[in-house]
Amino acid sequence: MIIKLLKTALVAGLVAGVFGWTLQMALTTPIIIAAEAYEDAPADGAAGGETHTHEDGSEHVHDAEAWAPEDGIERHAFTLLTSVLFGVGFAAILAACYLMNGSANVGWRRGLVWGLLGYAAVFLAPALGLPPELPGMAAADLMARQGWWLAAVVLTAGGLIALIKGQSMALRLLGLVLIVAPHAWGAPHAGYYSDGPPAELAAHFAVASLVSVALFWMMLGAASGWAWDRFNRAA
Repeated sequence: MIIKLLKTALVAGLVAGVFGWTLQMALTTPIIIAAEAYEDAPADGAAGGETHTHEDGSEHVHDAEAWAPEDGIERHAFTLLTSVLFGVGFAAILAACYLMNGSANVGWRRGLVWGLLGYAAVFLAPALGLPPELPGMAAADLMARQGWWLAAVVLTAGGLIALIKGQSMALRLLGLVLIVAPHAWGAPHAGYYSDGPPAELAAHFAVASLVSVALFWMMLGAASGWAWDRFNRAA
């Protein structure tokens, strides 16, 4: 079973990763490149960096010299590698769900549904509190955002399981509570404003990200369901 899980993760992750990379190149990368022009522009009083002013009047400067892949082939290669690694990792999680659910046969259609559930838990629900961000946009502390994102993913996944598998109204109500809980608590946000990219560019990026990631998860679910059955028959 472990071998089948790994094969499924590798095949589905590779297919979905390349597909997701293609979507990124077409939909989101051009917007990111356009936003970087605003991020790289030096702010007044900061040499080679960007100054943000907090509500209390204090200032801090973001270092503009942080390493990043060079534009062109190097950047595209790193993006492709990241997309494939994410694909393999998430495909492994889906395959583990098939295994724990006792699914001998999944198929691409049921896999597609699993992919949409994964999209809802991992991306859509957290994006309601922390929308996709462009370079140069104001953001809260990284650890705070990561902690809230992880809580939103775990609680949403648990809530979806309770809604789908729950045999009683109490369990389904608990599922709704779990899904709503991180948003009722509230996501962390920056206490300052930045001279980042225009709002229109940020909105365009958010929509493009929601669409491209949804398509990525749909492909991931369909490919993992197909591969799971393929390797199950070969076993």
